[in-house]
Amino acid sequence: MAARPVLLITGAGRGIGAATARLAAARGFDVAVNYKSDARSAAAVVDAVNAAGGAGLAIAGDMGVEADIARMFETVDAKLGTLTHFVYNCGITGKASRLEDADPATMRQVVDVNVLGALLCLRHAIRRMSRKRGGTGGAIVLISSAAAGLGGANEYVWYAASKGAIESMTVGLSRELTADGIRVNAVSPGMIATDIHAAGGMPDRLDRLGPTLPMGRPGQPEEVAEGILFLLSDAASYITGTVLRVTGGR
Repeated sequence: MAARPVLLITGAGRGIGAATARLAAARGFDVAVNYKSDARSAAAVVDAVNAAGGAGLAIAGDMGVEADIARMFETVDAKLGTLTHFVYNCGITGKASRLEDADPATMRQVVDVNVLGALLCLRHAIRRMSRKRGGTGGAIVLISSAAAGLGGANEYVWYAASKGAIESMTVGLSRELTADGIRVNAVSPGMIATDIHAAGGMPDRLDRLGPTLPMGRPGQPEEVAEGILFLLSDAASYITGTVLRVTGGR
């Protein structure tokens, strides 16, 4: 029997990451579930992965801390084996405000997690996955946001800018890594029912703006996960450098 592919998802304890982990296990992956602080939630995701027949592993780590990133990948190596697929899902907004009122420390933290964290993780993932370095190749999906195109005006321009960087990475790395056997794509979710809105200080955002969307409702994490799993799968074998919008028409 062929070994199951090994998928690492950052920020997978809740929301889109958790939905992706559960669906990936059902589609034949072993899954490493990175989380920052909510061990109980991550453990529940790992239980779901195991129940679906995969090997699940929870790994604590802050993607804004370089040492945590290195340790996360080393843990996958030791406990699940050769990495074949990677999803950089974690992202933070900071408290919503106009730019002139934003705390520089908040903006720096957003860039550290959303941009630098992604770049550092990608270095580690490529070194393991690249056929030129002895890996098996595979697929990477980065999670962007509709905010990259909308701009985040009056809410979080800095977050939108960080997601614009994610889309630039997607294009550049897709071209850089074709000879390494690695496809790189992004998924750009619109307004999705996760706790990121409350974390940004807008707990009523879904209720307030959901009915104004073309589809009349926010999306669900499972709907985004379907797009992610498609891009990870062999069904997307000729797709690289693409940003798949899952926005309900927004």
